[in-house]
Amino acid sequence: MTGLLLLAVVLVVTTAFGLFRAARDGRMKRGRAGGALRLTGPDLGEPLGEQATLVQFSTSFCAACPGTRRLLGKVAGDRPGVRLVEIDAESRLDLVRRVDVLRTPTVLVLDGYGHVTHRSVGAPSRAEVLAALELATAS
Repeated sequence: MTGLLLLAVVLVVTTAFGLFRAARDGRMKRGRAGGALRLTGPDLGEPLGEQATLVQFSTSFCAACPGTRRLLGKVAGDRPGVRLVEIDAESRLDLVRRVDVLRTPTVLVLDGYGHVTHRSVGAPSRAEVLAALELATAS
């Protein structure tokens, strides 16, 4: 009977965690107040976009990274002054630690000055990327 009770508890806890993670995965969140984190072209290894920059941290074993790259590439291609920069998290551990990347894909939206305005852990939707870009380029 104890084993059955333990199994039920484990199932409830893992289901709750899965639902919690699914609700938060890929959601664009506002950056820190005052744009505390700022990245430059030399930090990224590529120039920033004139209006905004989409930064994707990827790894070779990330299943969602290729789809996210295609989505961000299409969004950046459709918007003048917006660039996409992909960072290989495995080879840029210095930047991974500085930006506090814990999972891939992690997507950052930078304004024209390199301030992080939005962040997504997991694959964001097109609508969320577009909304974040609107806010990043509004100033």
